[in-house]
Amino acid sequence: MQVNMLEAKSQLSSLIVAAERGEEVLIARNGVPVARIVPYAPSRVKPPGAWKGQVPYSTEWRSAETDQAVERLFADDDDDAPAP
Repeated sequence: MQVNMLEAKSQLSSLIVAAERGEEVLIARNGVPVARIVPYAPSRVKPPGAWKGQVPYSTEWRSAETDQAVERLFADDDDDAPAP
């Protein structure tokens, strides 16, 4: 459904109800769509720390060899060199 600005101003409540029912509601200015009314969908992103204690990882990841490899990644001037 597409409505012009003036119509949208006077029928906002019914347009929101239409969007809640799943209808696509476009608001147009001079016949050109400029906005869309859609139902609100809460964010699905979990808050920081939501995975705490749920993902195992090695506590022995740090060694002289890995420290040197990381240092080479940041210190190496040749970005085209293949990884070791």
